Amino acid sequence: MLENMPIHGGQVRQVMKRFPHAPKPFIDLSTGISPYEYPLAPLDVAVLTRLPEAADEEALLAAATTAYGVPNAGMIVAGPGTQLLIALLPLALKAEKVVIFGPTYSGHEQAWRNAGVGVSIVTDLQAFRAAAGRAGTVYVVCNPNNPDGRRLPVEILLELSDRCATSGGWLVVDEAYADFDHESAASSFPRAGLLVLRSFGKTYGLPGVRLGFLIASDGTADRLRSMMGDWAVSALALSAGRQALSDQEWLNSTKGRLERDAKRLVNLLKGSGLVVKGNTLLFCLVSLNEAASLWTFLCERGIVTRAFPERPTELRFGLPRDSASWDRLERALHDWSEIAK
Repeated sequence: MLENMPIHGGQVRQVMKRFPHAPKPFIDLSTGISPYEYPLAPLDVAVLTRLPEAADEEALLAAATTAYGVPNAGMIVAGPGTQLLIALLPLALKAEKVVIFGPTYSGHEQAWRNAGVGVSIVTDLQAFRAAAGRAGTVYVVCNPNNPDGRRLPVEILLELSDRCATSGGWLVVDEAYADFDHESAASSFPRAGLLVLRSFGKTYGLPGVRLGFLIASDGTADRLRSMMGDWAVSALALSAGRQALSDQEWLNSTKGRLERDAKRLVNLLKGSGLVVKGNTLLFCLVSLNEAASLWTFLCERGIVTRAFPERPTELRFGLPRDSASWDRLERALHDWSEIAK
C-alpha cells in the first residue's frame, strides 16, 4: 500500500483515491504545517493588476530581518518557497561533494543529486563533525530535524560552520521548524561558511502562499537573488509575509496553543501503545513494525499520516486542526490499540 507515495506530505486526494469508502472530509496529518493560519488582512485585488514594487519587497525583508535577528536585509533572499531555494543552492555553491546529516528531509538530497553532485548521508553527530572541513564540500543539517525533531545546539552549528569556512566549504542549516524553538543560527550573522533556510508557510499555516528565505553573508545571497531575477515573490506573498513576520504577539500566542496541542498528541500516541521517537511542536514521529498497517488503517478512516517507504517502521503525525479531527483521530487510535492487544 505504500508504493507510489507522494514524495512529500500533502497530496491527500491523490493518496485517498485508494480508499474510496473512507469518510470525508479527509484529515491531513501528513505535512507538519501549523493548524492555525495567520489572520491576514484582506488583500486589495488592485495589487494583482500590477507588478510588485521594490518597496514592497523591501518592507518584507525588513520584517524578516527583525523576525530572524539578522543584522541587515542584504543578507536575506526571499523566494517562492524554500523548496526553490534548495534547488538553486547547487548552482550557487558549486560544490564537489555534499554530506547530509540524516535521515532528514529528502528535498536536499534530491536537489544535489539532480545537479550531478555526489551525496553522502551520515546518521550520527560524530561522523558528521568528523567529515566537516573538507574543501569544496557542502554540509546540510535540518535543525530541528524533520521527521524526528532532533536538535543540535547552536554552538555546535557555529563550530561546524567555522570549520567549513576555513576550508572553503559551507554549512547549510535548514530551520524550517525553528520559529517555535528557543535557538536559531540565523542570529549569528554575518558569518562566513553559513547559510540558513527559513520557511514561512509551516509556521503561519499558509503553505499556499509559497514564501521562504535564505540567509547568507558571503555573497551567496546576492548570487541567489540574481538567479531568481526580478519579481520572484508574488504580491500576495509579499503582503502576507510582511504582515505575519511583523506580528510577534501572534507568534507567541500561537506557540502557547501549539505547546498544548503537541503535549496532547504525544500523550494520545503513547496512550495508544505507540513509541514516540521524536517531535517538534508541529509533528510527532512514531516507530512500530506495523507502520504500514497503521497507515492503511487510518486512511480507511479518512486520516492521512506521513509514511516513509524508505523507513517502513515510521509514521509522522501532524496536529489536528479542530475538535472534530481530534475526536476522529482519538477514536481511530483507540480502535487500533484494541486490535493490537
